[in-house]
Amino acid sequence: MFKQLEKKIKEKKAVVGIIGLGYVGLPLAKEFGNEGFKVVGIDISKKKVDLINSGKSDIDDVSDRDVLDLIKNKRLKATTNFSSLKSIDCVCLCVPTPLSKSKDPDVSFILNSLGQVKRYLHPGQLVVLESTTYPGTTDELILPILEDTGLKVGKDFFLAFSPERVDPGNPIYQIGNTPRVVGGITPLCTRIARLFYQQIIVGVVPMSSSKSAEMVKLLENTFRSVNIGLVNEVALMCDRLKIDVWEIIDAAASKPFGFMKFYPGPGLGGHCIPIDPHYLSWKLKSLNYYARFIELAGDINSHMPEYVTERIALAMNQKGKSLKGAEILILGAAYKKDISDVRESPALDVMRLLERREAKLSYNDPYVLEISMNGYTLKSKKLTAKLLRKADCVVILTDHTSYDYPWIVKNSKLIFDARNATGKVRGDRKKIVKL
Repeated sequence: MFKQLEKKIKEKKAVVGIIGLGYVGLPLAKEFGNEGFKVVGIDISKKKVDLINSGKSDIDDVSDRDVLDLIKNKRLKATTNFSSLKSIDCVCLCVPTPLSKSKDPDVSFILNSLGQVKRYLHPGQLVVLESTTYPGTTDELILPILEDTGLKVGKDFFLAFSPERVDPGNPIYQIGNTPRVVGGITPLCTRIARLFYQQIIVGVVPMSSSKSAEMVKLLENTFRSVNIGLVNEVALMCDRLKIDVWEIIDAAASKPFGFMKFYPGPGLGGHCIPIDPHYLSWKLKSLNYYARFIELAGDINSHMPEYVTERIALAMNQKGKSLKGAEILILGAAYKKDISDVRESPALDVMRLLERREAKLSYNDPYVLEISMNGYTLKSKKLTAKLLRKADCVVILTDHTSYDYPWIVKNSKLIFDARNATGKVRGDRKKIVKL
């Protein structure tokens, strides 16, 4: 089975199946399709499947032209039918792994997809989980389900974990030039999974086990979460000390060793950093270990929207105005600049908190045309001088590079800048309040 699959992959005759065509799955499908593989994308959303088959994309990092070319060249086909797995050689699970309200891992998307993989599992097939999860998921949860078919791992089929490293909107590091970690259940599983990813990625790092590969991804994002938590706490300290946190960070970064820049903000966003560390924390609780750094960083980061809201209220009070009934214009709803992704966006949390304080909200985001707010839809307003002048306070929550910040400052009465987007703007600094 190994030799047959190895030959298929090397000759690019292996059919690649990708379950989940979101921010991870669709870019992956594009890379394999561009390398000459036939790709079948499987998604439970008929709307998404129809969109892709029509040659269009709903993902920032994949253009309509990318998808259309693949469809025309018959390198990509999207479907809602899992029976396509019968003819697929290499299966990548790229499904969401959210947290429950109690911050426990929700692996229901993995299990639902796995039920279909099990149904159509056949000899000579490679199955790779890319969804971020807790250490032990692949060998403790997935392996028993697949071996329940009677097929044996490392002999009849191959199973591995390879965490996605997608950074939406990053113009430099994308799938092809970002090294990939791979850990299989057996050495042969690791070898075939490594070969599979080497077809599209420069630099594949083999691990001793799937559990080790799972831990790598959690370390990466826990590292960021903890350091962002630290710098957010430094921002709270600097506020009390009446000094500029942004100046402090830039000065510290002049040291050529021993320091790495992280910036404070209104909170954590995206699908990885706010969520992944809790997967590790949850797993360790089952081993009677309390992950103190993770829990503390999570506590600090999760309360930043409340802190930002209070700072906005204070800035309004100092101008003799109440937050209640005030016209508040939000600039940026995405979780980071220059993308349309609003998953876990702290901007939405700040907006909900302001609304609770009875502020009159409006927003602009060139990438996010509408958002759902407490049961209703709020649409992005065209950014004009009139709109800026009307606002009692303009709140910058996402620092999109397309914004003309000098113009925004010129036409605003009061600005609360949570991203230091106005840091280099000349003019009346008295109207700007920074995080």
